[in-house]
Amino acid sequence: MNAPVASQYLAARSPAVFTSRLREIPYNYTSYSDREIVLRLLGEEAWNKLSELRSERRTGRSARMLFEVLGDIWVVRRNPYLLDDLLDNPKRQRQLIEALRHRLSEIDNRRDVDVPERDQKVIRLLQAGEAAVSDFENEFNTTRELRQRVVKRLQRITAKDNIKFDGLSRVSHVTDATDWRVEYPFVVLTPDNEGEMAALVRACIELKLTIIPRGVVQATQVVLFLSALVRLLLIPKSSMAWVRLR
Repeated sequence: MNAPVASQYLAARSPAVFTSRLREIPYNYTSYSDREIVLRLLGEEAWNKLSELRSERRTGRSARMLFEVLGDIWVVRRNPYLLDDLLDNPKRQRQLIEALRHRLSEIDNRRDVDVPERDQKVIRLLQAGEAAVSDFENEFNTTRELRQRVVKRLQRITAKDNIKFDGLSRVSHVTDATDWRVEYPFVVLTPDNEGEMAALVRACIELKLTIIPRGVVQATQVVLFLSALVRLLLIPKSSMAWVRLR
């Protein structure tokens, strides 16, 4: 079992096979792989281009900067506390967007135009990255507007304190007693009594929210279930979030 290995075998050069690291995107404390994050943020074509470039990269600096951009976007989307902080601090939000765009511009400056085929792949990735940053920036305004609409409509039915957008409420109700946090609630609703339920459901439908059974984790629908009190989870159609009535 402990027999010595001949030196010629130790010195033999192993085949040049590209094996990518599983995690290169920073701040990713979720179960998502790099591939799954890139597919969500940039799309399948971008992942294919990125895979080709990763297999032939030199210093890897441009790749790291792109992964940093994706990591910043991903961690904010996956952390309601960070999202709330940025919504409450427009200056900090603006600085983050500027930092993301600065990294993309640095990647653009490092393009090697002497290798046209490779350069075209980089250009396509930059275009996808710029679109992702723009979508990320627009999400803040969309979230603010939707929150205002939700409060304005639902506070006619239940107390304003029963409409909860805070990170703690959203994190607490993200799953059905599992740790598989795929999508976070957009808002948590805690009606005072069952008499408010029917009106809240109608209002949420008017707000283009859909109701589905509890336990289905989808970003464009609503989760409905009964417990000690009547509870309801709602998800806006146009956002990566859901809402809960408890």
